Amino acid sequence: MSEQVLGFVGVGRMGGPMANRLLDAGYTLCVFDTNAEAVKPLAARGARVASSAEDVASSADMVLISLPTPPIVQAVSLGDRGILKGSRLKTLIDLSTTGPTIAGVVAKSAAERGVSWVDSPVSGGIGGATKGTLAVMVSCRKDTFPLVDPVLQTFGKTFYVGEKPGLAQIAKLANNLLAAAAIVLSSEAVAMGVKAGLDAKTLCDIINAGSGRNSATQDKFPRSVIPRTFDFGFATGLSYKDVRLCLDEAEALGVPMVAGAAVRQMLAITNAKFGPDSDFTCIAKVVEEWAGVEIK
Repeated sequence: MSEQVLGFVGVGRMGGPMANRLLDAGYTLCVFDTNAEAVKPLAARGARVASSAEDVASSADMVLISLPTPPIVQAVSLGDRGILKGSRLKTLIDLSTTGPTIAGVVAKSAAERGVSWVDSPVSGGIGGATKGTLAVMVSCRKDTFPLVDPVLQTFGKTFYVGEKPGLAQIAKLANNLLAAAAIVLSSEAVAMGVKAGLDAKTLCDIINAGSGRNSATQDKFPRSVIPRTFDFGFATGLSYKDVRLCLDEAEALGVPMVAGAAVRQMLAITNAKFGPDSDFTCIAKVVEEWAGVEIK
């Protein structure tokens, strides 16, 4: 059992299960979240609850953060009572999806304070966070990676992608664009099939046995669309944010994203119609309404 004290800021839908895995692995944990309810289950398991992000970083050498948006990551890292104000902090690991711009800003401020920055977004959803089967993308200094890898392997499989701050963010944005695109195109294809008279589950089974199989037809449709629960566990607003970040980065790099722009539009419509807190599988509801059919 490790006696290393780890800090964790942001223990919500993704952060909570990851923090639980660290407790399962025997780490001593100090946690903070602006939502007092989020920390209660971890406190019940022995985690110390801090009074601020700064307090966490004054209690632990290594702090992990899992936060919803780039501005929140920047504020919690650099703001008053923020993590980089902590007296003990040596390594800051960001598990959020922020895009490379904010990663660069926070990495620079961290370096000025002698803190090692680790950019480490994760993919695999709440289920993957709970089971420890996430894809964990990592960009940081080469000599930092061996120090953080044992901790990050608690969450799943690690992929070291290089030293440049934000490089892991590019990998994550590429993944999330494809995840959203799979729902958009699968919604259109399955809605067409159902309107013509095919059974939605049978059509998904056929697609999954053939060359069209994808993450939506294999997982999201059977679990959340066909049963009409729309509860896969990833918010429309977050998916929309990730795809916007992806397209902005692609534009800055001079990479055309014609199909990506259509995915962004579909998410914009879903976000406006069902709200940012809706599940991103509600993309299918937009297609259903236009097609005059229910995927079930």
